[in-house]
Amino acid sequence: MNLLFCINQKALGELACCLKSILLHGGYEHYDVYLVHSSLDHTTYDALSTDFGKGMTFHFIEIPGSTFADFPTTDRYPQEIYYRLIAAQFLPDTLERILYLDADIIVINSLRTLYETDFEGNYCAGCTHTKRFLTKFNQSRLNADHASAYINTGVLLLNLPVWREHVRFQEMQEYVRENEKKLILPDQDILSGLYGEKVKLIDTMRYNLSDKVLNHYHANPLNHKIGMDWIRQNTTIIHYCGSNKP
Repeated sequence: MNLLFCINQKALGELACCLKSILLHGGYEHYDVYLVHSSLDHTTYDALSTDFGKGMTFHFIEIPGSTFADFPTTDRYPQEIYYRLIAAQFLPDTLERILYLDADIIVINSLRTLYETDFEGNYCAGCTHTKRFLTKFNQSRLNADHASAYINTGVLLLNLPVWREHVRFQEMQEYVRENEKKLILPDQDILSGLYGEKVKLIDTMRYNLSDKVLNHYHANPLNHKIGMDWIRQNTTIIHYCGSNKP
């Protein structure tokens, strides 16, 4: 199984928790882990290989720090958030699919069903955390196709041959120049604005569950209430995308 992370030094603690959860629950005997970065050093390489080497092979791919110099960044949204959008160009051509995960994720059940998802010709598979009203708002804000979902980029199963063929860095640069003042969550805005209609939607409650998503689900009186037993049995990925981290 191929896994992708795009991180800096600040995310190493969260990454370690995520990797441990994958080894415990991910459902595969071995993982090829690709770390795309601009700042990790050889001490980090050695530590990860020592701690997780029995079940994981690490591949470190360095991207020049100036690559996204023209893209908006903040302390909360460093340049590494964009790396997942162009990672396909730096990964080995032999790879056909890879699962990108944010570091602040915990895996509690097998990833196999997710990883074997049929792309049905789409660029990737992912989840949305927004309902109909906000989806329409984002389509208007981002000049997106009316069929585009607003994608949470924390979990993305990438269809690498299709991604390499159709996704262009220059197109992203132009989109940022034209829409920079509209961007709120910039990497998600770029993916959703340019390619949202080419993302196969998968079940958020199973593959990208956060406390916010769960609260919104329970706020709808038509939804059957679910508890921790249901989550333990049915959810694969819990995403700590708020202030609380694993």
